[in-house]
Amino acid sequence: QVQLVESGGGLVQPGGSLRLSCAASGSIFRINAMAWYRQASGKERELVASITSASRTAYADSMKGRFTISRDNAKNTVDLQMNSLNAEDTAVYYCNAEGIYNTGRYFNAWGQGTLVTVSS
Repeated sequence: QVQLVESGGGLVQPGGSLRLSCAASGSIFRINAMAWYRQASGKERELVASITSASRTAYADSMKGRFTISRDNAKNTVDLQMNSLNAEDTAVYYCNAEGIYNTGRYFNAWGQGTLVTVSS
């Protein structure tokens, strides 16, 4: 099994910044892509940013220029630097990773989520 653990969420004022981290552990042979998703109350989960093992990145339009995703392949970690936060960024943020187990089977794993609340 693969376990993803997020950290770094919390309460932040509008215009502030947070850095989220996610660490993957388990019987992992290879992680291909990692991503951050978020889900606001009553809304559908949406992709925030993704990054491949070759560090190719993609961002949702509303996050471009404000958020930066990065990863450390050796440590199996992915971070999300969030700047200029506003109220609409309030959501539970989930880490996602897809890859291959040591058994050769494919996995698509999710973390438990970390809550980001942007409020005065």
